[in-house]
Amino acid sequence: MALELNKQVALTRDVPDAKLYRGDVAILVDFVEHPAGGEPGAILEVFNALGESIDMVTVTVSAIAPLNANQIPAVRTLAS
Repeated sequence: MALELNKQVALTRDVPDAKLYRGDVAILVDFVEHPAGGEPGAILEVFNALGESIDMVTVTVSAIAPLNANQIPAVRTLAS
């Protein structure tokens, strides 16, 4: 399944600097090229459980995957 802009994606690995973890869900906002020719990036908007935007992060494209019907959402407390 292809990654689509403005759709939900799941992180496939932890992003400790942003306090995000594998399985967290975000919205794919845009793709960006790596300035030195490395792996392209993906800009994500992260929301809390109430739907309020709480962060924008950039990760490598390999760090995200589209959601599928075999997955269920979960809730965790955001680390401070």
